[in-house]
Amino acid sequence: MSHTDEPILRTSPARFGKLMAILIGIMVVGGVIFFANYNYWNSYLPTAGKIQEGLGAHAAPVMGTATATGQTVEVSLSFMESPDFKVYSFNALSGDGKNPDVHAHVGDKIIFHVKNAGKSFHAFAVTDSTTGPGPAIDGTTVGTADTPMKPGASGDATFVPSAAGTYYYICAVPGHRELGMEGKIEITAAPSGAAVTATGNKVEFSVSFVMSDDFKQYAFNALPGQPGSNSPITVKSGDTVTIHVKNASKSFHAFGVVTDPTDPTSVVWNSAVATPDNPLKPNASGDVTFVAGAPGTYHYICTVPGHAQLGMDAPFIVK
Repeated sequence: MSHTDEPILRTSPARFGKLMAILIGIMVVGGVIFFANYNYWNSYLPTAGKIQEGLGAHAAPVMGTATATGQTVEVSLSFMESPDFKVYSFNALSGDGKNPDVHAHVGDKIIFHVKNAGKSFHAFAVTDSTTGPGPAIDGTTVGTADTPMKPGASGDATFVPSAAGTYYYICAVPGHRELGMEGKIEITAAPSGAAVTATGNKVEFSVSFVMSDDFKQYAFNALPGQPGSNSPITVKSGDTVTIHVKNASKSFHAFGVVTDPTDPTSVVWNSAVATPDNPLKPNASGDVTFVAGAPGTYHYICTVPGHAQLGMDAPFIVK
């Protein structure tokens, strides 16, 4: 057997050169794409919220309990950015439509309809802080800095102010407020005309908690789909209202008229029968009498947490 000192080539220099040229070309094209859109990639920092003081727990400022006026203020807001990602704002990039001021009274229900109409990631919040991304007032967020709204996403947030002053609606993604995503919410004391004068009219209603045998359906008076289920109650402002409540189910319940059905603590007019901590037992009953307040659409619910979302939620309308 003969031996040779010549190397054994597994590819040719020409083929190796072509391979390197392809790899370098891919890296160059990728770099161009990345740096051409640098502001977009840099517009959301997924861990930024964790290093901002107070963002871990979006605590609401301690301001007391709001007395509902029955008035609802609806506000539509859209996140927007300029094509070069240098201008961030709500609704418009310039002019009178940019970051519109919101005006309301203490106790009004402000409902924000929020849409991410931009190409970046955003998160909505209401805060009383004059700088930075928060902390947000409980219940006023749509998305968070770490779980933001994607482009095209939308959602609603509700804010019932309990004290006069200036609040702010912002993008809670760190840095976006400073780039322009901030609007003012001016809250003033409820007008003196909001005081309710008793009409002298007295009305009575009977309400029963009912549930299906498998505990999957919750309602008032009749199960969903049956006549009388969750019937609206309509009264006039100033009426003296008496509600006769009976627990006709096998679970524990409590009654109240609220401004926000997702918040069982927002009971108005001392309209509660029992409480989540001391509820009505099965077959128990109770009565409550109160004067209906300002006109608006309220809800009568089971105030045991979660029961309203399961179906024990019906309109209480004051005209």
